[in-house]
Amino acid sequence: MATLHVRNVPDKLYKRIHKLAKKENRSVTAEVIQLLIDGIQARETRRAVVDIIDRIRRQSQKIELPRGWTDSVELIREDRKL
Repeated sequence: MATLHVRNVPDKLYKRIHKLAKKENRSVTAEVIQLLIDGIQARETRRAVVDIIDRIRRQSQKIELPRGWTDSVELIREDRKL
């Protein structure tokens, strides 16, 4: 297992981590590892959501309506004018 040393941790941050660790009945080291895991998972999830939204946008731009069909946006705008 690798070792990670972190220097110059601000006192306020260390106290917050220590408080969280105590609340969760963990050591400070175990709490930092859990925070890193949670942070990485959250970032990966956000990235995946952004990728999915981008893919949906690209695919939606490729969709062409059959001849004679009206875009639903135009129909909604007409309804709102009434």
